[in-house]
Amino acid sequence: MQFLDEYQETVANAITKYIFKDKPEELYGPMNYIISHGGKRLRPMMVLMACEMFDGNLKKALKPALAIEFFHNFTLIHDDIMDEAPLRRNKPTIHTLHGINTGILSGDALMFKALKFFENLEPDLYKACMRVFIHTGLLLCEGQQYDINFETQEEVTFNDYIRMISYKTGILSASSFEIGALIAGADFKDAKAIFNFGKHVGIAFQIMDDYLDVFGNQEQIGKKHAGDIYENKKTVLYLLAKEHATDEERKELEYWYSKKTDNVDKVYSVEKIFRRTKVDEKALLLIQEHNELAQKYLNKISVSDAKKKPFIELANYLLQRES
Repeated sequence: MQFLDEYQETVANAITKYIFKDKPEELYGPMNYIISHGGKRLRPMMVLMACEMFDGNLKKALKPALAIEFFHNFTLIHDDIMDEAPLRRNKPTIHTLHGINTGILSGDALMFKALKFFENLEPDLYKACMRVFIHTGLLLCEGQQYDINFETQEEVTFNDYIRMISYKTGILSASSFEIGALIAGADFKDAKAIFNFGKHVGIAFQIMDDYLDVFGNQEQIGKKHAGDIYENKKTVLYLLAKEHATDEERKELEYWYSKKTDNVDKVYSVEKIFRRTKVDEKALLLIQEHNELAQKYLNKISVSDAKKKPFIELANYLLQRES
């Protein structure tokens, strides 16, 4: 999609402009390492898209968009440490290359650099954006803790899972859109509608991520295959499998998820249950359900259909990743 390429180029150029030249290199080098790998840079593009939707000034939104990107990468560094993940975007993770201490410090520094990108906004807008940004950060931490809790928590409900991914993934997409709308001067109703659009797209995106962890192409995803199974993460696949499994399959799932091991038999056995209970099909239906909810919120926004079209295309693009 050409409009995404244009936004990506804008963000990439801005990141190059603001590359870290500070010292010590041992701190800032790893920060440059993770932001230079890029990924899709979806969240900063969401800020710019929402700003443009409401006829805002893209130059004014560019630094806040970078703030979101730097914040997102801060969370990835710390997330990789917690998950002991060896790869991110098909590259070695920062803590793998430089150790846990440098990983923690470079993540923290990225967070503070992100905050500085809001400094040039006028006082009322600064206050509004910071309120959204700080609330997002707190909810994201709560979501991460719920995710950690679920690894040892015996009973996790489907609603528990949706709350966790809403906080851990949905909120960042939602807030990216909302901050872009606020910078453009959108009214409260429209800003909240684009927030909810982003939240449901984010939920659908995370369910797709859970799906791809097991059923995706490892090379294209850039992560360890079935990492969630190794980590005992009670993803949507696990919850759907438990719901639709036989008593014997349920006991086997609970047995394997009581052990944190790299045993390939664990992955093989769990994947077999996932396939027998057809959780892949069920997960894809849930993705479609949240995509439809997102479209409902998009339809409430008081702009032309032409301005909504890129958002529909973005949602479809995000939810049709390679499997």
